[in-house]
Amino acid sequence: MSRTILGLLHPGEMGAAVGRCLTDRGHTVLWVSQGRSPATAERAAAAALTDAGTVAELARRAEVVLSVCPPRAARSVAESVRGFGGVYVDANAISPQSARSVARAVGAGGTGEPEAGRSGTGRSGAVFVDGGIIGPPPRPGGTPGAPDETRLYLSGERAAEIAGLFAGTPVGTRIVDGDIGAASAVKMAYAAWTKGTAALVLAARALARATGVEETLLAEWALSQPGLAGRSGRAAESAAAKGWRWDAEMTEIAASMTGAGLPGGFHLAAAEIFRRVPRAGSATVEQVLAALTGERPDQ
Repeated sequence: MSRTILGLLHPGEMGAAVGRCLTDRGHTVLWVSQGRSPATAERAAAAALTDAGTVAELARRAEVVLSVCPPRAARSVAESVRGFGGVYVDANAISPQSARSVARAVGAGGTGEPEAGRSGTGRSGAVFVDGGIIGPPPRPGGTPGAPDETRLYLSGERAAEIAGLFAGTPVGTRIVDGDIGAASAVKMAYAAWTKGTAALVLAARALARATGVEETLLAEWALSQPGLAGRSGRAAESAAAKGWRWDAEMTEIAASMTGAGLPGGFHLAAAEIFRRVPRAGSATVEQVLAALTGERPDQ
């Protein structure tokens, strides 16, 4: 198997786990310690990543750069490696429109073809591969094809090449017909339901609480929608842990909807729900509902 030098920007929980899959296959995966937290350094060490020190050095050494970051940072991360001449893979939860914007930022045109050499860099722009991750962070021993498998959807002219890097790893790859934006569209449509409905069930329960009928609603759910009370609790836990990322993802979904001629208001409202949830490692449904309805904790 040929070995590839990849750059990973930046190893959060998902990114580090994906990077570990690649290092386990014998690839060299670079990361950047400059300006990063001790927690990031710990994740990078656990994933056997190699410190390149700076973004410029990572871009100089890497053949492939993989971006796995919060949606709102996707464009700035791409701009940080402007002048990189390899393959740039954006695997973030962004709209097809944002994916095309990121492609332009790294010097790739709408078809994935690199631009002509940029003055002062001596290198052509990157070839862009669009990606979208569905599922939890990959774990050693994961079963390929299982519902909890981590799936990386890819589109663009070099998508098959990137998929090959993950052969034999817990990351299952899927090639999506179409060009830049196709893989992102899969991610957006999927998360529109999974995370959008998490916001919706929290909003429904918050409405019942705000109008004084929460216990009645819970009793009705127990009769006609068993499981919704438990789902609202799990949604609250997830929103407390990840809502700070999800609000931007909902905004990206709204942009995807409007770009396709569909209403975007559902997911703009979902973004507001997640924005109101306090950022915490964990929270009870009571704490989350209090934040959504503006209650004081002692009420």
